[in-house]
Amino acid sequence: MSRHFDQAQGLTEEHDPATHEFVFNQTMLRIKDPERALKFYTSVLGMTLIKRLDFDEMKFTLYFLACIPPERLIDWSNDDNQRIVQTFSRPAMLELTHNWGDESDDSVSYHSGNEQPKGFGHIGFAVPHIDDACERFESLGVEFKKKPNDGGMKGIAFIKDPDGYWIEIFTPDRLPDLLGGRL
Repeated sequence: MSRHFDQAQGLTEEHDPATHEFVFNQTMLRIKDPERALKFYTSVLGMTLIKRLDFDEMKFTLYFLACIPPERLIDWSNDDNQRIVQTFSRPAMLELTHNWGDESDDSVSYHSGNEQPKGFGHIGFAVPHIDDACERFESLGVEFKKKPNDGGMKGIAFIKDPDGYWIEIFTPDRLPDLLGGRL
């Protein structure tokens, strides 16, 4: 029996026991203006800042955000060291990196990865109801790259954060119908 749920060239069946407790922890995006980016991610997408780390000598700050339901906030420690352990133990966090001074440097901008040369593409958020979420994003003035009914792939949207990074928005329950012809 395969350890993979699908097939593709390059997969290995061997699962080294040394990797059994590995956790995919974070994706990092560079940001120009932390105030603008944090407002977007905490207000528009509802993320919670769980840890901020300032590196004075190297002049940068890291902001670690996660989607945490309000009732689960009590699970997080007020002890700084314990929260560092919690932060770096959990899956699926967003790390925003701010190099000090970028916010006032007009020559600084970041490549979204969707223009040439292409590379990084997007991060994704599952939402309960894509149409309701997109109506809310629109009312908040969020920039869309693609609305749910645009383009060839209906039912997913892409919004942009303040630095131009693309964020895919989708409703998991709708994906089987959307992707049905590709299964």
